[in-house]
Amino acid sequence: MNPSSSAVAWPAGYGIHPRQQGADADTIAAFSALPVAAIGDAMSRHIGAIGLRQYHADLNTVLCGNAFTVRVRPGDNLMIHKALTMVRPGDVLVIDGGGDLTQALVGGLMRTTCIAQGLAGLVIDGAVRDVVEWAEGGMPLFAKGHTHRGPTKDGPGEINVPIACAGLHVAPGDVIVGDADGVIAIPAAYAKDVLQRTRRHLDKEARIREENRSGTSDPERFDSLLRAKGLAV
Repeated sequence: MNPSSSAVAWPAGYGIHPRQQGADADTIAAFSALPVAAIGDAMSRHIGAIGLRQYHADLNTVLCGNAFTVRVRPGDNLMIHKALTMVRPGDVLVIDGGGDLTQALVGGLMRTTCIAQGLAGLVIDGAVRDVVEWAEGGMPLFAKGHTHRGPTKDGPGEINVPIACAGLHVAPGDVIVGDADGVIAIPAAYAKDVLQRTRRHLDKEARIREENRSGTSDPERFDSLLRAKGLAV
């Protein structure tokens, strides 16, 4: 059951809302081939999660999919379990756990469910446990930290609402991309525009890389910036 917010008067702190469609499969596939750093550069260099670490062992693993968001009380995973009954293959479960590290929100048993559901990965502003299992691969995971202490299942919590995750604003259906450099969210409405801008930025980087390699870099690129600050160069 995925009731709409207009049809239900939720108790304080609770809400279960329908999954948002997000970007199409071609757009997701295109973003999965782009570095997070380049996407961030194309989005003004100040957007992205802060303080998360990857728990999958392979640095080449890329997480990419549409956001399915959950907000929980720190240390409580009741609504995460509910969310796992609602997700679709290819979704990224993005969890606002308030950055709390005293109790893990997900562990190895839930990892098994995530794999069975075909999730593209998880991003958690909170703690995890069963670190060795997550390192095996097959389910990308970015989280704030880890602890052996397990969660409660009391609520409250909300599903498919805008959340804050490690300094990153995430709305349901946003495109989430994560790689060895970090995690970023692209609003679904702007995904195609950001995709094109990222590709242009990568073309620019390719030209600069070749200039650096060949020793033909133009010093004026930085001298003009220094002169603008009053330096006589």
